[in-house]
Amino acid sequence: MVVVFAVFIVVLAFAGLFLDPGSPNPARLYLSFVLTATSYLILLLALFLSAFSLPVDIRSKTLHTVVTKPVRPSEIILGRMLGFTIIGTGLLAVMALVSYAFVRQGLAHTHTLSAEDVRPIGLVEGNRPKFWEGRTSNVRAHRHGVLIDSAGNAITDLAQGHWHQVTVTGSGGNARFELSGPKGMLLARVPVRGKIRFRDPDGMDAEKGINVGDEWTYRGYVKGASPAAIIWTFDDVNERDFPHGLPMEMTIGVFRTHKGKIERGVYGSVGIRNPVNGLMVEAEVFESKEFTTNKLMIPRKITRFASAQVVPQKIETAQDVMQIPEKLDSGLAQKREFDLYEDLVADGKVEVWVRCIEAGQYFGAAQADLYLRAADAPFWLNFIKGYFGIWLQMVLVIAFGVMFSTFLSGAVAMIATLGALVGGFFSEFMTQLARGQLHGGGPLEAFYRLITQNNLMSELEGGVWVNVMKMVDSVMQAGLWVISSILPAFGRFSYAEHVAYGFDVSPELVLMRFVNALAFLLPVFVAAHFFLKTREVAR
Repeated sequence: MVVVFAVFIVVLAFAGLFLDPGSPNPARLYLSFVLTATSYLILLLALFLSAFSLPVDIRSKTLHTVVTKPVRPSEIILGRMLGFTIIGTGLLAVMALVSYAFVRQGLAHTHTLSAEDVRPIGLVEGNRPKFWEGRTSNVRAHRHGVLIDSAGNAITDLAQGHWHQVTVTGSGGNARFELSGPKGMLLARVPVRGKIRFRDPDGMDAEKGINVGDEWTYRGYVKGASPAAIIWTFDDVNERDFPHGLPMEMTIGVFRTHKGKIERGVYGSVGIRNPVNGLMVEAEVFESKEFTTNKLMIPRKITRFASAQVVPQKIETAQDVMQIPEKLDSGLAQKREFDLYEDLVADGKVEVWVRCIEAGQYFGAAQADLYLRAADAPFWLNFIKGYFGIWLQMVLVIAFGVMFSTFLSGAVAMIATLGALVGGFFSEFMTQLARGQLHGGGPLEAFYRLITQNNLMSELEGGVWVNVMKMVDSVMQAGLWVISSILPAFGRFSYAEHVAYGFDVSPELVLMRFVNALAFLLPVFVAAHFFLKTREVAR
């Protein structure tokens, strides 16, 4: 414990040499670092403690004194698991506190702004301008623009994922500006996600979007300047949760068939549709850039800037295009202003349509790429959830280490536990490989393609050796499926990505992973009890 904690402190002490606070998203960088460093160190501690303790006691005959007493093998196993878990929990709690302070301190900064840095803009009321604008000092490779109104209210723009509050005292040349610490860096956003579907360039419903040739088929694409659209359907949208409108965040992929105006993004539109009567209103035009998150606010009152449309609920054939819903109120299409909840949300359901409006360009998205942002959860609680995920991983490693140490020597038990740990991190990959869901075939076929320089998509020429190779692959894939089913998927217990990217870890996900861990712990405990009971020392 002392060694692990000392290494952890040393790593944090020198982290400033390679963590760049001027990166585009420093909060993500710092959080990913502390969670990853903690995970590696605590899992190594759990690995060594659990794998060597019991074999050392058996070799030194310390355990012989214990087993002569009325102590069950199950109590020895449970005592080891609980003891190591308590030790690891104490250390993990201290590391979490130090990490939280490290992140807060590492991200803390402010800027300076003087009266010489601002200038008047806009119309003049009496002898005073309505607005002033300025630029803050350069700190950590970024500046903020500042906008000040005639009442002295001021705020900075967004840079590196954060902003600052500005307090103004005095006026004119005697004005003083005090900037707060960074705001909006450490978040726990609560996303409300919808179900995605697509419409093709002919206006027909499609299960998937267009494949633009990318081997990674995570996103489906739609053609620009066509009826094609990416559609999200949201349930249980109500005025209580979103009283001022729909705060929306989306990360839309862009595929260009020609450069166009390369210095800017590709323009698209967001439409809000009533799923019952088919009324759709274009609410926003936005500019999308690859790997950039757009934040939009669909207001409670939407003023029409384009023609309102009536779109059928489902289009499967060309004849369906001409169908108009029977419940349509023809007066809706003539309105100049629409109320979000009266005109567009029906029984808690609403649809968001995203289209690309530039010809020759494509928009791509997956289900998680657009969500409604509900009220944020406390970040400190989300940070604790991130460390709870590490705690679950630690408990599983301890259980496997104790189980292997009941019938293997210390070094071999450590190797076996390490193999289970590494295999668990790759269990999802092994499952996909076993089910044939990856391009390139099985293990032998993939190795053959590598040495013969065949790409993943081309068919291999037939032959005896190719057929034998595929038969062996089918046997190996069955073995991989068995292994991936036995080992816990350690990566699923990690919430580091949620915390680092600013998303709340839902209580349902925490509970599900906790139950999942218990489902692995019980058979591991039973196996450890069986192995220890059958050993000579237990007799």
